[in-house]
Amino acid sequence: MEFHIAVKDGSPEPNVIENALFDIDPTAVVDLDMSGQVLRISSYVTMADLIEVLRQTGWVVTPEQVVALPTICCGGCGG
Repeated sequence: MEFHIAVKDGSPEPNVIENALFDIDPTAVVDLDMSGQVLRISSYVTMADLIEVLRQTGWVVTPEQVVALPTICCGGCGG
């Protein structure tokens, strides 16, 4: 699943979130879009688990702030 979250003051750096996510999904990818205003997270975690991880990093996010998108997959890995 891919998640998009608007970045606001007080948002942790992407690497902090990625490190926290690695505990439950070692394949997670976290980055900022080109504008630097949207955090993109690719992971198999549920939205509820993602929000909990974000809260553990000190970033309080509500479900309404998270946009869930289907994973963009080329099919090349067979998975």
